[in-house]
Amino acid sequence: MNQITYDDFTRVDIRVGTILEAAPLEGARKPAFRLSIDFGPEVGIKKSSAQLTVHYTAESLVGRQVAAVVNFPPRQIGKFMSQVLTLGFPAEDGSVVLIVADKKVPDGGKLF
Repeated sequence: MNQITYDDFTRVDIRVGTILEAAPLEGARKPAFRLSIDFGPEVGIKKSSAQLTVHYTAESLVGRQVAAVVNFPPRQIGKFMSQVLTLGFPAEDGSVVLIVADKKVPDGGKLF
């Protein structure tokens, strides 16, 4: 396993945000949702494409807090521009399970 320094880790900006909107992402090769996530006043509202359709519905995602990398360059997913990388772990079947805080925290909080 490659080791990194603490300085390497601090360059990855992982923040918590609340999902404001979720809807199926049309035109994606794999089923996914397009998300609108509020990361608080410093980062603002960002869009993300996330392959969460196995364990979540669009309705169940709205209001949920998630973790995301907010300092990657935007990435084109079909006709959708994803601005942040929503984080999760793979389940046994390879589907995505979200990384979440076990208590509500202020939007925009940075992982440390």
